Amino acid sequence: MSRSLLDRRALFSSAAAAALLAATGVSAAGPKPGGRLRMALSGAARNDTWLRGDGLFMQIARQGVVFDTLTEIAADGTLRGELASGWTSSPDARVWLFELCRDVSFHDGAPFTAKDVVASAAGFAGGAVQAVGDHQVSFTLVHPDPGLPMRLAQPAYFIRAAHAPDNGTGTGLYKVSSFVPGQRLLATRVADHYKGEAAGWFDEVELTSIPSEPVRGQALGEYLVDAVDLTAAGALADLPDITLQPDRRHPTQAVSADVMQPANVSRLRPLDNLRAAERWWFG
Repeated sequence: MSRSLLDRRALFSSAAAAALLAATGVSAAGPKPGGRLRMALSGAARNDTWLRGDGLFMQIARQGVVFDTLTEIAADGTLRGELASGWTSSPDARVWLFELCRDVSFHDGAPFTAKDVVASAAGFAGGAVQAVGDHQVSFTLVHPDPGLPMRLAQPAYFIRAAHAPDNGTGTGLYKVSSFVPGQRLLATRVADHYKGEAAGWFDEVELTSIPSEPVRGQALGEYLVDAVDLTAAGALADLPDITLQPDRRHPTQAVSADVMQPANVSRLRPLDNLRAAERWWFG
């Protein structure tokens, strides 16, 4: 399941919301919310933390569930802002100014401000990151980088709370209910989230670590989960109610037919560029 300097909340409360939803491949009427999305994933480790661990399990837990990034790759593969509402750069692409979304809160109720970006951004860009007021951040790079906004959409560049950097407190669509490193994450949909009803239609998201690809496939085939990552079709190839994506010869994921997706799904990374929890829904 899924700018300019316009305020995102204003977009979602106006007629522009229909156009934005259409751009993601979702009808203006919107998906029906509800249910628990269950994903069995590889790449988890017992020593994973919210700050350490780069396997697929933690990448999705961070970017697709609990945290946000300054920018995002939309379902159709285009770049737009997430926690950033807009950005400009100097002619040489060394100095960047990012406008931040206002009225965004962390899961504990604390307001999101520029200080959270500064606290999260060590090593982001190879230069200095400074707050310019409460809702602007400047990046002064050692080397020019015309692709900085695209790079900041990557999962390594998630924004965490300056006052609680390592306990799973984010601004994402889902709040942590329970987390066992290397094993399981259960998260619940945040009420009154700043993205409104334009993303995040599941009531809950459950990530389970299953290191063995055949066992992940078996879990999907037996309806124990709704989606898995994989590299070979295996026993799932001929099941009519499971879709192998992008195709049977080159699969990166398998998804239950009960799960609906945007018309255009980014293939940069498995599970809709790690954002299945935001962009998918049950039909």
